[in-house]
Amino acid sequence: MAARSADGGAERPRVHHRTVGTSATQIERARKLRREMTLPEVLLWRELRGKPTGLKFRLQFAVAGYVADFACLDRRLLIEIDGIVHDMGDRPERDLKRDAALTAVGWTVLRIPAADVLKDVASVAASIVAYADSLRPLRPCGAPPRSGEEFLGDVL
Repeated sequence: MAARSADGGAERPRVHHRTVGTSATQIERARKLRREMTLPEVLLWRELRGKPTGLKFRLQFAVAGYVADFACLDRRLLIEIDGIVHDMGDRPERDLKRDAALTAVGWTVLRIPAADVLKDVASVAASIVAYADSLRPLRPCGAPPRSGEEFLGDVL
């Protein structure tokens, strides 16, 4: 996909700055999944999209060769809504492998049964937000504090 430059000049390739390191295939898969969300995903997204307590959540986020149902980038938190299919066949082993791969690159994975979302979406959303709030936020530049500086998260 291409976009026109601001001066109306030639087309240039689209840059995916928020999905660095993610293949075009994964980005397209994430877009497709956004169009075909399950009922529990739709209900939970209605709760999370309003930036509760200032946290920004993303929907169907492509990361490290996978697509997570929800992500809070500031806390490096991925949320997966697991339907009944996640209990069948080799899926539990695949989920463990996926979680290990995502954890290895610095993400925390939170798995929530779809039935819980359907039962009480507000309570599930509140628990996700509380959990995300308990995680240390990333520094804006992503770098560790310089020697002698305190990380603001330790002070607050």
